[in-house]
Amino acid sequence: MTPGVDRRPVIFLDVDGPLIPFKARPVGRRRSSGGTAKRQSEDTGNPLLDRLNPDDGRRLLALGCRLVWATTWMAEANEVVSPRLGLPNLPVVDWPDDDEETGRGLHWKTAFLTQWAAGGPFVWLDDEITDADRRWVRAHHPARALLYRVDPYTGLTEADFAVVHRWIQVAGERPRSIP
Repeated sequence: MTPGVDRRPVIFLDVDGPLIPFKARPVGRRRSSGGTAKRQSEDTGNPLLDRLNPDDGRRLLALGCRLVWATTWMAEANEVVSPRLGLPNLPVVDWPDDDEETGRGLHWKTAFLTQWAAGGPFVWLDDEITDADRRWVRAHHPARALLYRVDPYTGLTEADFAVVHRWIQVAGERPRSIP
């Protein structure tokens, strides 16, 4: 391994669906402080930001992986989402401008994320992943990869984090335990 190269698995994060679920989160879930969250969502004009769960940021960091935004939010994810989750600024996947059809039911992100991972292990958390994406990555990516479909109506759950945590452990990484 080249000195200074971070070979920890990458976790590619989508925003809409996994972090901002389509349905409101259950009342019992902790949110950011009421007035602040309301004021912040009014400032951005996006009331759905109230659906972010600040605990997701802590759980993601605890996985011990390299977190990367893989969302059409692009750099806005760092400006709007990261602060609400307690995340630092993260690298952002810069999507190509072409509208080339991927074919065979492959998600438009799949090949590009595989290329971005540069042969290293990765987890992709998204609500639009299909078996076609999983098959393609198995056939075209030399390292382990977990393409994990998050239910877009609930967003990330404790069970989802447990699956990712187990995958990282099997990969031989030594993540901190999830609080």
